[in-house]
Amino acid sequence: MLNRIRRIPRGEWLRTVGFVVSVNAVGAFPAFFFGADTEWFDRPWFFPPEILFPIVWTALFTLLGIALSLVWRRGRSRNDIRLALALFGIQFLLNLAWTPVFFGLRRPDLGLVVIGLLWVSVVSTIVAFDRVDRRAAALLVPYLAWISFAGVLNYAIYAA
Repeated sequence: MLNRIRRIPRGEWLRTVGFVVSVNAVGAFPAFFFGADTEWFDRPWFFPPEILFPIVWTALFTLLGIALSLVWRRGRSRNDIRLALALFGIQFLLNLAWTPVFFGLRRPDLGLVVIGLLWVSVVSTIVAFDRVDRRAAALLVPYLAWISFAGVLNYAIYAA
């Protein structure tokens, strides 16, 4: 395994680091801009400690950056790669939209719609990534699990 790591060209390492940093920076932007005030809703009994959210999102955005790099390195000339990258962009935009809708507008009902669309787009992205690079698809599975949990959490807040 160490030999495989050593064979990765420096440019690929730099691109991957760039994607990881970019996805984390852009992904964190809505929380910095709109905040994450939870005082306006009743927390369900299974609401995680608040410190967990930035830790989990940093890990997930890191996995997304690595997955994106794995697909990007295959080039952009094939239709399946362009589709995978487009779906990644769509799911990322939906991810970015959820925070302003839920926290900015304080609309858990609309947040539920956004997270439902996000869930479908993440599944679609996983399928598309799997056709290009199975490792990239696997890296998105924890993200799908967290989005699923977030959907349940969003629904519990909406229903309260």
